[in-house]
Amino acid sequence: MSEDKPAETVENSSAEVNAIPNGKGHEPGEEITASAKTPPAEDSENPHRTENTEASLPENQEFLSAAEDKKTPRFTDFEGKTSFGMSVFNLGNAIMGSGILGLAYAMANTGVVLFLLLLTVVAVLSSYSIHLLLKSSGIVGIRAYEQLGYRAFGTPGKMAAGIAITLQNIGAMSSYLYIVKYEFPLVIQAFLKVDKPAGEWYLDGNYLVIIVSVAVILPLALMKQLGYLGYTSGFSLSCMVFFLISVIYKKFNLPCPFVDFALNSTGGVMNVTATDSGGGDNLACIPKMANLNTQTAYTIPILAFAFVCHPEVLPIYTELRNPTKKKMQHVSNISIAVMYVMYFLAALFGYLTFYDEVEAELLHTYSRVDPYDTLILCVRVAVLTAVTLTVPIVLFPVRRAIQQMIFPNKTFYWPRHIAIAITLLMFINLLVIFAPNILGIFGVIGATSAPCLIFIFPAVFYIRIVPKEEEPLRSVPKILAACFAGIGFLFMIMSLSFIIIDWTSGSSKASSGH
Repeated sequence: MSEDKPAETVENSSAEVNAIPNGKGHEPGEEITASAKTPPAEDSENPHRTENTEASLPENQEFLSAAEDKKTPRFTDFEGKTSFGMSVFNLGNAIMGSGILGLAYAMANTGVVLFLLLLTVVAVLSSYSIHLLLKSSGIVGIRAYEQLGYRAFGTPGKMAAGIAITLQNIGAMSSYLYIVKYEFPLVIQAFLKVDKPAGEWYLDGNYLVIIVSVAVILPLALMKQLGYLGYTSGFSLSCMVFFLISVIYKKFNLPCPFVDFALNSTGGVMNVTATDSGGGDNLACIPKMANLNTQTAYTIPILAFAFVCHPEVLPIYTELRNPTKKKMQHVSNISIAVMYVMYFLAALFGYLTFYDEVEAELLHTYSRVDPYDTLILCVRVAVLTAVTLTVPIVLFPVRRAIQQMIFPNKTFYWPRHIAIAITLLMFINLLVIFAPNILGIFGVIGATSAPCLIFIFPAVFYIRIVPKEEEPLRSVPKILAACFAGIGFLFMIMSLSFIIIDWTSGSSKASSGH
């Protein structure tokens, strides 16, 4: 490594961090205070270079560095004003997404016990990966995921993180808008009591997705700061709580096996056959504790996709009032615990309502029972509202990643801010209109970018950023981090292999609308 490489790294990273990771720039000198507390990994190999760098700092910066040794570095480009409770709501809303609608289907293809085990493992690992992110962030004073990648591996690290965030969040927004495309026409159809649509434009999901994107999502996505959307988080979560309560209520109000509305409306003979065929059909109403089939390959990606919130963790950390690593870890643990309970209850009662008949999109299964059910109609409206309001929140990290990759040294500029949002929404609308099914989005995106953001990147960034003087390469924390990254690689290879085998075998239920 050449002598001038570390100095170049420090200079470049200072300019990069100055590039408005959350939409607000700051003075270049301010980053020096945070980054000088612990030098980058490259600097640790050249102590003389580090000493010269520190010696060149102004006297007041040396004093601040000494005075804040016991504190998490202050992010001087943004003064946090968000309370602890609101931060929990924000992170919970980032975690909670349309993945909750596919968890009952995942439980049907794994069994109750195996599903609970997998859900618990993914939740614990997600909390640990946030710990790695927060510790790396605290050491170098950087709150942008892409900038951690830059500090660890230079431009390739920044690009890898930015691409993974872009793919992951585009997949998330696509799944949200797919729900709008699929459910919104059903809501209007039920409201108007139209049994057989005759091609009306207002019952065409493609038109409705475009209308919702332009009228609701785009104005919210044009906000300058992510914090401005914080008040929508509580409302989105309350909509999902209403969804959960309704799922639990319906479990005790629907017969098993359930009566298909289409069969019931076409003839009484079919209805009798479906409900009174004897004890043989009752076997379908016994829950399976463990179940393995070709669809099990989708379960782990769906779970991993459901817990991904890592691109939003550091911005929420920055906007937290009086931020410390311990406080933000509490925010993360509480958010993950609440979502863990909601996920399990929604999956359990959704599965116990329909058992093996549950579909990949839970709300569609309810429409087979009674498309005009008032409660389910309200649930659809609540879910549509929740996922629609979540899209702008997920769009912010993608826009920041694109700016970090393409315009790293540019300050905030409204035309660029607006152009990126419009371009992203146009691309996602095209993706949603031509996407074959929601499970394909969950499976493929969850199997690729989710392992990177949850397992691989936090671990390798941690290993590279934490100085060897503080934690040697063979120390227990770094060995655990290396194992954590290995789990991510294995998980990615396994999930992609199962999904490819499932597709090529032609036995996937996904090809039939799941």
